[in-house]
Amino acid sequence: MKPYRILIVDDHPLARKAVRSLLEDEPAYMIVGEASSGQEALEACESLKPDVVLLDIHMPVMNGLETTRYIKQKYAHIKIVILSVSDAVTDLFTAIKNGAQGYLLKNMDAAEWLNYLGALLQEDSDIPKMIADKLFYRFKTGLSDKEPLLNLLTPREHDILALVSKGDTNRQIAETLIIAENTVKNHIKNLLEKLSLDNRVQLAAFAVKNQLQRNK
Repeated sequence: MKPYRILIVDDHPLARKAVRSLLEDEPAYMIVGEASSGQEALEACESLKPDVVLLDIHMPVMNGLETTRYIKQKYAHIKIVILSVSDAVTDLFTAIKNGAQGYLLKNMDAAEWLNYLGALLQEDSDIPKMIADKLFYRFKTGLSDKEPLLNLLTPREHDILALVSKGDTNRQIAETLIIAENTVKNHIKNLLEKLSLDNRVQLAAFAVKNQLQRNK
């Protein structure tokens, strides 16, 4: 079996070096290049033709979630694994929605990191199911008693809640609805209070569970 051609994308040189050090002695992988931004990643996908992109989630200008979407639109065959220091379920949800195969934590044990990466790249692996189960669990727990509260929401709050469920940022919601970003923040604060929820993760879970769709 040919080794996977790997492109490492991170805006921090030391982070790229750390990932390279984990992979360079592994026969299953061949590192074909590095990129320090989302735009460089897109160009590298064209010139280097990687099989897999290991993509940092937090980068300036174009973050990993946005870069994932652009890469998958143009190069659907490329597998993308998001790299992050946090396993926030909203980021995981957005990454999978945008086409990523999975999500690796940078602070995982090296052996566990390699095992998880290998499993993510095998389509018959149980890892994708584990990810789906984690999302489903987080989206269904602790929210069933709040459906009647939907009647308290304004049409604008329904719109914002639906966009939150997609993983959109405040800026993206503001652009979609043509309103100020601060207005979005105020709406989200009001939504949390009305629904008696603690944070944005729970808000997204509530919207997904109730299958909210933005009004046309």
